[in-house]
Amino acid sequence: MNQQSQQVQIKATDEKLRGEYSNMMQLMHTKEEFVLDFFNVFPPTGTLNSRVILSPGHFKRMLKAMQDNLAQYESANGKISEAEAPQGIGFQG
Repeated sequence: MNQQSQQVQIKATDEKLRGEYSNMMQLMHTKEEFVLDFFNVFPPTGTLNSRVILSPGHFKRMLKAMQDNLAQYESANGKISEAEAPQGIGFQG
């Protein structure tokens, strides 16, 4: 049995296409899902811009895609220095 490729039509509003800037991310997980919270932090305050919830299998595929893209970027543009982790920032619900 041949599996046919389906083209998926993705709809996006102009607001979503503009994107959100994030300078901090928090990662949590349970057995069933990974939760990525993206923040915009300018002390003394910050805001949660987006929460993305992924299945473990999709998280692993996304991580591999990010590693591949980082390797391609560094190959073309040079090694990126890792940013220092923020200190003293807590999440308020």
